Amino acid sequence: QVQLVESGGGLVQAGGSLRLSCAASGRTFSNYRMGWFRQAPGKERMFVAAITWSGVSTAYTDSVKGRFTISRDNAKNIVYLQMNSLKPEDTAVYYCAVDIGGGSLKTGTAFYDYWGQGTQVTVSS
Repeated sequence: QVQLVESGGGLVQAGGSLRLSCAASGRTFSNYRMGWFRQAPGKERMFVAAITWSGVSTAYTDSVKGRFTISRDNAKNIVYLQMNSLKPEDTAVYYCAVDIGGGSLKTGTAFYDYWGQGTQVTVSS
């Protein structure tokens, strides 16, 4: 079992920055791939970014490339999502998730086994 707690969300003006954190407990955090997803009102939960256990490999959805950076600190059991140049369309509830399976980085929600409760990010224009 893995428990995930997100924090760092809030209200920010367009062009601003936020850093989300996801603290993990339970299983050995450093063994697993981690992902960030977001869900806007009335829409499906969508992939944002993912990172391998070592942090060497990352993946991003096209709309956030060059603006968002995913990273992790295995010593602290935390994964981060640094979000810069925020846009109103980034407004959503952001979730972190753990993929305990094998293979490459995944972008589909079905591949992730544990989820946090989410943190709201609101970007005003």
